[in-house]
Amino acid sequence: MLQLSAFAQTGNVKGLIRNEKGEAVAGATVVLNNATARFNQSTRTDSGGLFRFTQVPVGNGYSIEVSHVGYVKQTMPNYSIKEGELVSVAVKLAEANSQLNEVVVVGYGTRSRNEVTGAVTSLKREDFNQGVFSSPMQLLQGKVAGLNVTRSGNPNENPSVILRGPSSFRANTSAYEPFYVIDGVPGANINIVAPDDIESMDVLKDAASTSIYGARAANGVIIVTTRKVRKGQSHLSYSTYGAIEQISNTLKMADANELRAYIKANGRTLIPVNDDGVSNTDWQKEVTRTGVSHNHNLSFNGSNQHSAYGVSVNYLNNEGIIKTSSMNRFVVRANLEHRAFEDRLKINLNVTNSITNGNQVPAQVYNNMMTYLPTVSVMQPDGSYTEDRSRTVGTGGYYNPVALLYNNTIQNKINLFLVNGVVNWNILPGLDFTTSISMQKQQLDTNLYYKSTSMLLPTVTDKGFAERTAVSNTRKIWESYANYATSFGKHNIKLLAGYSWQEDREGDGFKSSNYNFVSDELLWNNLGLGAGGVRNYGYNYLSTLRLVSFYGRASYDFNGKYLFQASLRRDGSSAFGANNRWGYFPAVSAGWNINREAFMSNVHFINALKLRAGYGVSGNSTGFNAYSSQAILGSSNTYFWYNNGYITSMGPLQADNPALKWERTSTVNVGIDFSIFNNKLNGSIDVYDKRTSDLIGDYTVSPLVSSFTTLTANVGKMSNKGIELSLNSTPVKTGKFSWTTAVNLAHNVNKIESISNELFKRDIFYTAGNVSGRSQSGVLGYQVIKEGLPLGSFYTLRYAGKDATGKTMFYDTKGAAATGNNTNASFFVNGSAQPKLLYGWNNTFRYGQFDLNVFVRGVMGNKILNATRADMRAVSLANQTNILKDALDVSMDDSQEHFISDKYIESGSYLRLDNVTLGYSLNTKQNYHLRFYVAANNLFVITKYTGIDPEINMSGQTPGIDNRNFYPKTRSFIAGLNVTF
Repeated sequence: MLQLSAFAQTGNVKGLIRNEKGEAVAGATVVLNNATARFNQSTRTDSGGLFRFTQVPVGNGYSIEVSHVGYVKQTMPNYSIKEGELVSVAVKLAEANSQLNEVVVVGYGTRSRNEVTGAVTSLKREDFNQGVFSSPMQLLQGKVAGLNVTRSGNPNENPSVILRGPSSFRANTSAYEPFYVIDGVPGANINIVAPDDIESMDVLKDAASTSIYGARAANGVIIVTTRKVRKGQSHLSYSTYGAIEQISNTLKMADANELRAYIKANGRTLIPVNDDGVSNTDWQKEVTRTGVSHNHNLSFNGSNQHSAYGVSVNYLNNEGIIKTSSMNRFVVRANLEHRAFEDRLKINLNVTNSITNGNQVPAQVYNNMMTYLPTVSVMQPDGSYTEDRSRTVGTGGYYNPVALLYNNTIQNKINLFLVNGVVNWNILPGLDFTTSISMQKQQLDTNLYYKSTSMLLPTVTDKGFAERTAVSNTRKIWESYANYATSFGKHNIKLLAGYSWQEDREGDGFKSSNYNFVSDELLWNNLGLGAGGVRNYGYNYLSTLRLVSFYGRASYDFNGKYLFQASLRRDGSSAFGANNRWGYFPAVSAGWNINREAFMSNVHFINALKLRAGYGVSGNSTGFNAYSSQAILGSSNTYFWYNNGYITSMGPLQADNPALKWERTSTVNVGIDFSIFNNKLNGSIDVYDKRTSDLIGDYTVSPLVSSFTTLTANVGKMSNKGIELSLNSTPVKTGKFSWTTAVNLAHNVNKIESISNELFKRDIFYTAGNVSGRSQSGVLGYQVIKEGLPLGSFYTLRYAGKDATGKTMFYDTKGAAATGNNTNASFFVNGSAQPKLLYGWNNTFRYGQFDLNVFVRGVMGNKILNATRADMRAVSLANQTNILKDALDVSMDDSQEHFISDKYIESGSYLRLDNVTLGYSLNTKQNYHLRFYVAANNLFVITKYTGIDPEINMSGQTPGIDNRNFYPKTRSFIAGLNVTF
């Protein structure tokens, strides 16, 4: 109930807000507005549900708007405030039914959940994950059915993101990423926005929803909406947290005493340089630390009758758990909106600048922190690092991992700048025209220095090596579109028509290096001091790519019951062949709000029930540049004599490819949205069949077709079929206590349907050839792309136990076991990295002003190739590199123990307690809102996987491989504060 009182000509207005149960609603936003008098003020209710306005002019035409998360917004118009009179209003705030009232952001507009006919999942600010996050995508991890987000503990690493399975088998990892739209800017860099500045994220899954973005949307679309002030509001907010992060798991390597005894028992010895007789060094402990991180976000927003503005500043300092690694990011964001002509004209300006500084560690650290012998000390008595300069045994070299950290400096700086101007003109009732211009600039600077004592120097005679790279990428976009909405009788129509122009200018930069420096003190800051002469200019080249598009969409509904939508986009790209520059991407969908039918009027336990179905086509042009389809000339390996000297000749590097085009993905999606039992349980079920054609691969061709032996062509086909379930419920809500729970499940089956056609033939593609087992030669690859198999199918030897002498045997294709079955001829397909089930389960408990959130997520049914474990069991080389404790019972005579086979293909299933957060909220009489909280992330993992962590990168051409390059995941403990004034 809301009660309102007014006194005097410019008196006070006060009231009380309650819910349907008569309980006071604290923290509700109340807006008092009078357009004629140009009066607009907002406030919040205190802990007792009370609010107050002062100095309200007497007059007619006042409206009162009340809103709060979890309740339906109430607007009460046509109130008059007269001198000395009491005005009272009684109203109940009804609990919001997300299925009926939620606003969803779609391409070039918004829709109520009732109107949506595609598969769209929306998360609001209160639904996001909490933790030490450097990427906005971590906010969604485990929260969206079908969205697989994986990330290691590296503060400088972006998470890999894949939606509804892979739709490509290209090596370029960006070909698997969703398409991002930030505040209406298509293709914006997701890392330009601070997680604290995000208001909502909408995930468009099926092609009926994504095809409006055409050639870039085959992997799904994620629309990000940042926080902006509402009309009549102004507030200052500050949020901060401090966190400590620790390594969550380590490998159990043999200590020095165990290793010395093992080597002696096997009749071997350690050479003196690798054994000082007394040291017992734990290298994992030596290179790791407890990382300390902190984050601060300050924002100020305000508005008046005609304008609204907002400014936010975010600073994140994320200290890695491996020494010397860190990341700090500074983000400044400003937005301004001005309204004129009775709000018919709106002009918006948004500016964001993000500066990220990252300190990387050499990749060789990850391997050597396990394999470097524990029988030597970190440093010698003279203060130099212990090194065996006579050999480079092991993957990437045998180097002291602590020396790698302190003798080598790798620094990245990323400067992202985005400016976007939008003009919206309400030409006629229902007709809006919008034009926007945006420019995004990305400056990438990489600085590297190897000290004169570094083992990574290009040659042993170099005394210091410095390298600098600076590259700028610029994207300009102009979009203009018109929206028209009209209704007559029970018919409702919405139309969209638009045009888009985009230009990407990439690779504008250079690379330079030098070596033999007198001192290491200046690092890379004066390349001219090197005596080696400038060398290695790199392979940066400038390219310009343009994309032109025309698009349209028509939506119709009859009486809110029957919904129909159709869209078409025509894209033209300069990246593709002359014969295939243009593509069409259509979509159709329909929905039926069954609960609005007359025959459902007596079915009281169903509050909402909608059946929807859609079909659409979208494309994948990610990873292509301006020269992908063009003939390219460059320096060849032949020379000719000219003017008393040899000149490098020019020759063809890439053949002209006029038939090259984008990969196309068509999706059929059928779904049901429901809300039952007085809205206590709501959710959705989606079944989809996603088929991708024109997959791009390299094929051997006849000399009659091309002067090159291989040609990139659109040949392959792939399918992803699955089902998704999302459930949200409030099982208990009594008095001060409530329990809200949300579950999402996703099952997907990926399959390579074809990799050949009548022109291009291929039986198999071998991938993951870079995963090399030491001394295991002649391997074509440890994964294969083959018809009938999922992407990420492992291809290895099949372990057959030990022979009488204790040596490892493998099966041949006939099932016979022998030690000699160790070649590619004895390889088998042994499982897949594709998971059978993704799941997340979130629970929120509230009692009074306390809240407790518990979040569990996991994966089932996938396999992981634990190449790290295989390499750590190279027992025959135990006097050269360390081994796992559990390998100490294997004879050093077994030179094949570490050969990669199905022995090292393990279950990747896991259940992770990902987050526990306890918070306390307080609303003061001055309408200040405070929240204190403590949280813990990654508290435990239940898994059979024997590696550091089963959360392995699932994106790209070779998913599911733990290949001695894993930055350990962290366990974090956080304390934070949010304040709003």
